[in-house]
Amino acid sequence: MRRSVCERCSRPQSHCLCDLIPSMDSHTRVLILQHPDEVAHALNTARLAALGLRNATLQVGERFEEALDDGATWLLFPGEQAVPLAELVGLPRPPRLVVPDGTWRKARKLLHLNPPLAALPRVRLPDGLVSRYRVRKAPAPGALSTLEAIVAALNALEGAGRFDALLKPFDALIEGQIAAMGEATYRRNHEPG
Repeated sequence: MRRSVCERCSRPQSHCLCDLIPSMDSHTRVLILQHPDEVAHALNTARLAALGLRNATLQVGERFEEALDDGATWLLFPGEQAVPLAELVGLPRPPRLVVPDGTWRKARKLLHLNPPLAALPRVRLPDGLVSRYRVRKAPAPGALSTLEAIVAALNALEGAGRFDALLKPFDALIEGQIAAMGEATYRRNHEPG
């Protein structure tokens, strides 16, 4: 027997997050390009970002035909040429951030399959950010979920703490995962020892 699922947040009805998802405006436009393998992932943070931001769009695929460069479009992805987000503050018009969603390997594949995406100017998050994603082993210090990266970017561009409400359903999602696995299993597998 299949559990009923919320059509909006894609969580089981018993764990629906919709009451926690805000509806926020931003000056910055956000385009999330999600690798297809991430759609059914239990911790789909890109979906939470798209649901919580009125000025965000989520597209799923491996190849994207949309014109990506309109003169104010930036790729939120690390790299040698990536400039600090602070350099975008005060631009004549609000930027559009393109955010690849997937594992690091899949995100790099999206860039490889979409040369216009890879050619966009890049911006990077501030150093020293710490993930709240306690049920995942981060591949490197400062590695954030897609939702956390978007919140950090928008807070840097539009005001510290302004978009923190987007993390409320994320925190509930993480707490639910920890409760489901049990405290002992969580401590054994995810807490630094």
